[in-house]
Amino acid sequence: MTIKSRPVYGTLTPQAGTSHLLIADAEGAAAILDLAKKAPAGFFASAEIMYFPGSEDRHHVDALKALAPQKFYEGPSFAAALPRLRQILEEAHMGLRLYVAGTEVLISQVELAANAVGVDHRAIQAEHRGSLARRVQCVHCKGITENVTTQPYTCSHCGLLLLVRDHYSRRIGAFQGVCINAEDPTEIPEKEEIFR
Repeated sequence: MTIKSRPVYGTLTPQAGTSHLLIADAEGAAAILDLAKKAPAGFFASAEIMYFPGSEDRHHVDALKALAPQKFYEGPSFAAALPRLRQILEEAHMGLRLYVAGTEVLISQVELAANAVGVDHRAIQAEHRGSLARRVQCVHCKGITENVTTQPYTCSHCGLLLLVRDHYSRRIGAFQGVCINAEDPTEIPEKEEIFR
């Protein structure tokens, strides 16, 4: 059985538009480079790339710059670039196409920022690349933890042992974590790293 709320990602494909905003983290850069192979001439002349390489993925920076986008931004993290992204989206005109590639955490954060200015998530092309780490909300304390890789995991806010469900909330951009041992707190399942 498939969880209906579970995000399904596609493959980035160039779309007709007046401008293009491409956002990627880590291995998401490879999705932009793959899109470039299919893009028509002049596509990147009206494009801005925002890239968050992380410490291990610096080798993509030169390849992305070689695409000759109109603007290129390399940032230390999505959080650091959020004000810039909000400004771009708030000042955007009809015809902007939005592409995001990389981790689910990045995709959910971009969707939240875009949704805040009225961009529907269906208007965003998203391709998952890289880590499967999840952004999880504890349904008990409402705290959100980034980059969860284990099942179960201990909530960093309230300390409950949580089962990470496949249920995803677009409203908060996170998967849901529910107490796994509510009936018997002494029952502590072994943690496994499954969201790598």
